[in-house]
Amino acid sequence: MSEEIKEVASEEPAQGEAGPELTVNDLSQIKQVIDVASQRGAFKPGEMVAVGTIYSKLETFLSAVAAASPADGTEQKGE
Repeated sequence: MSEEIKEVASEEPAQGEAGPELTVNDLSQIKQVIDVASQRGAFKPGEMVAVGTIYSKLETFLSAVAAASPADGTEQKGE
């Protein structure tokens, strides 16, 4: 059975031309997961600094994407 797993694992890179994919929607969902987990006390106090830093980076990135998206969306709606 472990041989089968190794075979499948070695075949995946050859079949997947585009490779792994991570979308803006995925990042938004990650931000929501961090928010819910922190509200539920999933992180220790010492971990909150690292979690907060990543959360802030996600928030800044998603805000920048959202600011750029309406410009694209209004052009399409106007047509």
